[in-house]
Amino acid sequence: MIALVRHMPLDPGLHIFRWWRRTLMLSVVLVLVAAMGLFWRGLNLGVDFRGGVQLELRATSGTLDIDLLRDQMDALVPGGIIQEFGGPEEALVNLPLPTAEGADLRALALEEITRIKEGLPADAYEFRRTEFVGPKVGGELRRAGLIATVLSLLAIAVYVWFRFEWQFALSAFLTLIHDVVLTLGFYAWTGIEFNLTTLAAILAIAGYSINDTVVIFDRVREILRRDRKHEAAHAMDEAPNRTLSRSLLTSLTTLLAVLILFFFAGPLVRGLAAGLIFGVIIGTWSSIGLAIPMVRLMRFSRTQLDEATGN
Repeated sequence: MIALVRHMPLDPGLHIFRWWRRTLMLSVVLVLVAAMGLFWRGLNLGVDFRGGVQLELRATSGTLDIDLLRDQMDALVPGGIIQEFGGPEEALVNLPLPTAEGADLRALALEEITRIKEGLPADAYEFRRTEFVGPKVGGELRRAGLIATVLSLLAIAVYVWFRFEWQFALSAFLTLIHDVVLTLGFYAWTGIEFNLTTLAAILAIAGYSINDTVVIFDRVREILRRDRKHEAAHAMDEAPNRTLSRSLLTSLTTLLAVLILFFFAGPLVRGLAAGLIFGVIIGTWSSIGLAIPMVRLMRFSRTQLDEATGN
């Protein structure tokens, strides 16, 4: 049998780089939309980051009546947020941290959980999961997550800087920032809970995106070294075009695996899978439509490559 990839053209003839001003403008618009979501809506921080009590309930029979559960919860512990979770028979209850000066918050949280379990009809709900995170732990997790994200992005930028010229390194770093901001904006606009699991999606997207970007950067230098007649602009036009089939195949196979996670792995990893689906699409786009145009803006030339390689 003949491999299907052989039916894909090696040079599709799209030459996306010729529209570099438009692709840059589209990315700027997307970043502004994401920033608006972060500013106006904000991230729906999970218990991991904000602290509080979280309960996962499941109806013992039939579908769960969200309105009825809200009324029952308001009578027991006012101020909670109840939302559908997973299937129609499940719900997630988020309760704020108890407020009492100098009190043991964990003890108060356990009292709230006990009051809820005793107050709700025993034959109507099954308690599948209960979590409590104090404000100090939540703050530490927020700081650790931010530090981990920043250090990861800087480490990737340093790696590209050692491997390529400074224009490529700066372009790769800004492209990563672009992908992270857009993914955070996706979580803000959709209201998907942002927790330690979804933070892992951010780091995975950064690694995926830089891999595709490095492949295209390598192709730019390969074209310049092989063809001495053309300038850098020609190589930057050809490289994304010649790697398009590889990028699409990689993205489609990754999306296939992540879609299976999204539909079949359950609600606990659905936020992670949703972010990865969005990130794979954005990462592929930014590698093709943003990274190379940014190198073009920084006026990279064949002369700089020749000086760097001693040619």
